[in-house]
Amino acid sequence: MLSQSETLSRLLARQSGYALERDLYCDPGVLEADLQHLWYREWLFAIPACELEKPGAFATLQIGAYPVVIIKGKDNRIRAFHNVCRHRGQRLCAKTNGATTNLVCPYHQWTYDLEGKLIFARDMGEDFDPSKFGLKKVHCVDLGGMVFICLAEVPPPISDLAPKLMSYLAPSGLADAKVAFSSTIVENGNWKLVIENNRECYHCGGAHPSLCRTYSDNPRMTAMEGPDSASPDIIEHWKRCEAAGLPSRFTNHPQMQWRLARIPLLNGAESYTMSTKAAVAKRMGTMPFNDAGSLLFFHYPNSWNHFLGDHAIVFRILPISPTETQVTTNWLVHKDAVEGVDYDLETLTRVWLNTNDEDRQVVEENQKGILSPAYEPGPYSPIQEEGVMQFIDWYTGIMTQRLGPVSGTGPALAAE
Repeated sequence: MLSQSETLSRLLARQSGYALERDLYCDPGVLEADLQHLWYREWLFAIPACELEKPGAFATLQIGAYPVVIIKGKDNRIRAFHNVCRHRGQRLCAKTNGATTNLVCPYHQWTYDLEGKLIFARDMGEDFDPSKFGLKKVHCVDLGGMVFICLAEVPPPISDLAPKLMSYLAPSGLADAKVAFSSTIVENGNWKLVIENNRECYHCGGAHPSLCRTYSDNPRMTAMEGPDSASPDIIEHWKRCEAAGLPSRFTNHPQMQWRLARIPLLNGAESYTMSTKAAVAKRMGTMPFNDAGSLLFFHYPNSWNHFLGDHAIVFRILPISPTETQVTTNWLVHKDAVEGVDYDLETLTRVWLNTNDEDRQVVEENQKGILSPAYEPGPYSPIQEEGVMQFIDWYTGIMTQRLGPVSGTGPALAAE
């Protein structure tokens, strides 16, 4: 198990333009460093806001050592808390999702309201002050229907992302959406391999026959800072979309931690379906036409997303172990769309269920090969794997900075 100083040395020794060395994809000490310096300090996509339909609806997730519960209050505001009772530490909510009137600890029935205030604790004595034992808060923001959380005491700025994301997502009307289907799988691969696989389509032609009916594997379409003048199709697509009120131009974080980009689908396709036609009769929000293409949004370290005219697909990854990653996918449709009338669930989900399983196989075989003593890092394609190179540069840059002598050792909890 590598120490943090050894992890730093490996990162500093990395050859630019090459994959990471073996231990950086499988060592428990490296994962612990990743958790402490990235996952516990960055904003993470948690859930689509529409997953919590009514007050009392909750969802849970596990971020490294931290169980978290996200819940909608009576004021319809979404809040997040550490999913830990202030009495003896029992998890308050064991289910992935559900609904409740109050948060009641199953151990000794300490009870918290939906805003995290302790409202009942039996037989604690006259000197007990319940106001000192409210749930510990986790920073939580809803950006245009996507809920982000941050475990750090002082989270990094999100003001650069917030206005851009809310503007680009506004036509999709996520506040008026619902979850039509949800899938959670475990990929037996390091979380960085899952992100790397997502950041390129070099593998798409050989691995994703369903997706390639509608999604272009031309690397110029999704070049990191936008297509060049040799991609007239996307320029014309932007003009058409922008004339209809859809923000479309590539926009990004200075270090590319996130990016928004609207791209056309292949040959006028309307959606990610086997027929290439829209899967849902009722469009999302105020989307003006079916063939608006896909608004792509990624945010490191844990999310990539597609927003189309007829539905949206949001993805969240969470590390489980050095070589296991949980991948959760939610398909969103207009809240008034009726299954069996406005959409067929198999038609809606088939392409990405296929693609997710194909990606799982790719990542798992990638991990198995990297575990071999014969593995050594190979060079990335600057044409096909520009996105992977950028992700690895972002990862190594932020980790070497935070693993330095003045970096902290872990997150402090947000103030109550």
